[in-house]
Amino acid sequence: MELSNTHLLVCASFRLAGTPQGVCHKKGSGSLLAYLESEISDRGIEGISVTATGCLKECERGPVLVVHPGNTWYGGVASEGDVDQILDAIEAGTIAEKYRLV
Repeated sequence: MELSNTHLLVCASFRLAGTPQGVCHKKGSGSLLAYLESEISDRGIEGISVTATGCLKECERGPVLVVHPGNTWYGGVASEGDVDQILDAIEAGTIAEKYRLV
């Protein structure tokens, strides 16, 4: 099994009880997960894994996506266009500053 070079963590707002309750889930992070998976496949990008996470504690700035390595946090990732810009940056080896949480 080959390990991924890049890991995208997408807040799905899961709590200990397992139920999504936070802002990211309510703002559509679930559909962004599906779009990320399909767009990565459509672009032929290899070495990227996508994982839904529990609450990342940045509710007021959600939906939140974290890219590792690099520990780059993105917020306000609310549309497919936002995801496209972040994937463009990952492919270029840069950061999508518009969405970067500092």
